[in-house]
Amino acid sequence: MTSHTVRAPAARCPDPAARALVAAAFTAIASRYVLARHQIAAAILDADGGVHLGLHVDAMVGRAAVCAEAGALSAARLVTSAELIAVTAVRYPKPTEKAVARIVPPCGLCRELLLDHAPGLQAVVDDGSQAVLAPMAGLLPHKYAGTKWQPTPHPQPWSNSRATTQPPHSS
Repeated sequence: MTSHTVRAPAARCPDPAARALVAAAFTAIASRYVLARHQIAAAILDADGGVHLGLHVDAMVGRAAVCAEAGALSAARLVTSAELIAVTAVRYPKPTEKAVARIVPPCGLCRELLLDHAPGLQAVVDDGSQAVLAPMAGLLPHKYAGTKWQPTPHPQPWSNSRATTQPPHSS
């Protein structure tokens, strides 16, 4: 945990659903940050409006580390079979860095994993001027297609159009 004030990145999101996801991921990592242990949190939105969180769990052996997106995917699948709509990840700054949290794209392994389980998934990405929702397939245009299970069609890669989703339902 940390004691310095860090600026949240949600204001960079014009889309309400993206802003809510980024805020959820930021709140999670702001409360759970531990230097060299937990630096990223992720949030996944499902079609029923549920938000599922995951926390990056680092390890002495890098290959044993678990990404926040994988944790959020697992958390979502524990409680729902609803379609997964959008994902975001937020990186909390180290005490020696500028006190601004950043929206970060999923790593290559997480892109593969997320697309295996949610072919229509969108990701919150920072395009330099703002954070926008973009189809995950556009972040990984040459997806590996294995033979373990029936292939699921993936949407066309992202073009320069800005995709949006509906904000989560309030209950």
